Order: sequence, then structure tokens, then C-alpha cells
Amino acid sequence: MRYGQKGKGEFDYGLVFIVAAIILMGLFMIYSASYQKYALSGSNLAMKQFQSGIIGVIIAFFVFRAGYQRIVDFGYYIFGINILLLLLVLVIGDVRYGARRWIDFGFFAFQPSEFAKITFIFALAKYLGDVKDEIANPKTLAIPFAMAVVPMLLIFKEPDLGTALIFLPVLLTMLLIAGARVKYLLIFIGSGLACAPLLWFFLKDYQRNRLMVFMNPNLDPLGAGYTIIQSKIAIGSGGLFGKGWLSGTQNQLNFLPERHTDFIFSVVGEEWGFLGGAILIFLYYKFVEKGVRIAETTSDIYGKTLAYGIVTVFAVHVVVNIGMVCGLMPVVGLPLPFMSYGGSFLMMALGSVGILESIKNKRKVF
Repeated sequence: MRYGQKGKGEFDYGLVFIVAAIILMGLFMIYSASYQKYALSGSNLAMKQFQSGIIGVIIAFFVFRAGYQRIVDFGYYIFGINILLLLLVLVIGDVRYGARRWIDFGFFAFQPSEFAKITFIFALAKYLGDVKDEIANPKTLAIPFAMAVVPMLLIFKEPDLGTALIFLPVLLTMLLIAGARVKYLLIFIGSGLACAPLLWFFLKDYQRNRLMVFMNPNLDPLGAGYTIIQSKIAIGSGGLFGKGWLSGTQNQLNFLPERHTDFIFSVVGEEWGFLGGAILIFLYYKFVEKGVRIAETTSDIYGKTLAYGIVTVFAVHVVVNIGMVCGLMPVVGLPLPFMSYGGSFLMMALGSVGILESIKNKRKVF
């Protein structure tokens, strides 16, 4: 792969500023959401998140220095290792909240499913770049679909429906960008929608309940519908400017479960109001915009599909997470990027930023 001097050495400081601003907001919200727990046990989740962020920055730096091209070259191997880790989770994984998703080394625990999102993108970018001249042939689509199905099934088994389903929009976006024919993708989407009702029989009871209360939270107001009801109360009570940091009643009085993870946007809405939520959404919009711009300024098919895959992951996370806490989508357990508490996801997210910067830094020119 030959690279010219045009564009090489560029760095998007605006992207870094946006990510830093969101992480800073997240630390304030995590501290507020876990304040009662900190007061009782001394467990400072905001500090733990900050430490994970430092590790994530180090990962981003090494990814940037190594260059996305080198990592793509090893895409299949990295993805294969991640698949083995997903299998290992099902055997010896640590069970938390009824799900087996973590591998615990004592001093450090991580979720292979979070890293599978990015390793899948690397492997798929490698494949699509290698077969770019044959992508219009429907036979070449079999391998990408198989690559997506394997991690989806393993993650679904944990169980983690939200993370499992995120592979589908990433797959379709990268195939579309690579030049796959739209009619074949539409056939796949249509077939998937036709088979979707069958998924009901494979869901856990709590997952079925979540879908039911999405239609009507009052079906189980003290059970499956409790969190979404409290979330909407929290967001609505924030008004225009919010109740102030550490002053949200739904948050501080422990009415809102999972407020430091999947439902952290509810804390934003309650304590910083509509204005705080709008600012956060705007920052996410600018992040996605910059990601798309980076993808469009490279003529390298590996870098282009890689960038679009990363942007799709973040865009889907933001839309689904904010949609579910507002009651517009079913609760599926996708965290809010750079905001929700969770070391594995934050490290993966920051590593992805390093990849985007690497793509911008080394645009392929002819």
C-alpha cells in the first residue's frame, strides 16, 4: 500500500476535544449517579472510570502510532482471538446481574463482547478490501454474513441481545460502502424482518418482558416497566435547565436503577435539563460528522469501510440508548459512548478514536 505526502501528518484536534468534553460530562454524571454508593461504601466509580480512560488513551496512542493498516493486516487473527475469548466467557465467565459476560482476572475484569465490535470491523474491513473488485457478486456476501453470525450467537448466549444485534447495522453499512448491490442487501433485510417473529421463542423471559413493557410500561409498573417509568419521570422533571448537579431526586433518592450505566442520560436530563441533554446530543452529532468526514477523505477502501464501521457503532449506541431511556425504543442494554460507566466499553471507544485519527493521518492518495 503506497502513501503519498498529501494529508499525511494531519490530526483532528476537534475530534479529541469532542471526546474529552463528553468524557468529562460522563465523569460528573457517574459521580452524581453513584454518589450515594460512594457515601456508604467509599467505592468511587468516577475514579475507576477515569483510570479506565487513562488506559484507553494509552491504547488509542499505540493504535495511532501503529497505524490502522498494520492492524487491518492482522484483522482475521485479532477477530479469531476475540471469538475464542467469547467462547471462554461462556465456560468460565463471571456472572453478574444474571448474565455471563465478564472474564475476571482478579485485578482486572473485561467484557470480550465490547471488543468484538471493533475486532469484527477490522476483520470485515480486511475482507472487503481484499475482494473489492468482486463485491458485486452475491457469493462474496456469504463470508461477511458468517463473520457476523458467529459473534452474534455467542453474545446472544451470554445473554446480551443489544450487543448481539449491533453487528447487523455495522455489517450492512460496511457492505454498502464497499459497493455491495443494494438489492441483495434489501433481500437480506426483508428476510431478516420476515424471520424476526421467530426470535421471540429464543428470548429470555426478562427480554420478552422488556418488549412488552415497551408497548405499555404500565403492564408491569413495579417490575420490568419500573426503570423506564422512573427514567421518563427523571428526564421530564429536569425541565429546561435541570435541578442541578447532585440535586436530582430520582437519582439521589435511588428511584432510578442502572443510572450510572445504561440510564445515565436520565441523570443528564434530570440534573442538567433539556439544555444539558441537547448539548450532549450535539457533541455526539459532531463526533459522527467528523467520523464520516474522515471516512470520505480517504480513498483507501480499507480505511473507508473501517471508519464507517466505527461511526455506525457509535451512532447506533447513541440513538438506541437515548431512545430507550426516553421510552421510544425497547430497553436492550446498550451503554452511552464515553458517558456510561464501564471500563471495557470506554477503552474500546477510545481505541476506536485512535483508529479514526490514524485513518485521517494516513489518507491514501494516488
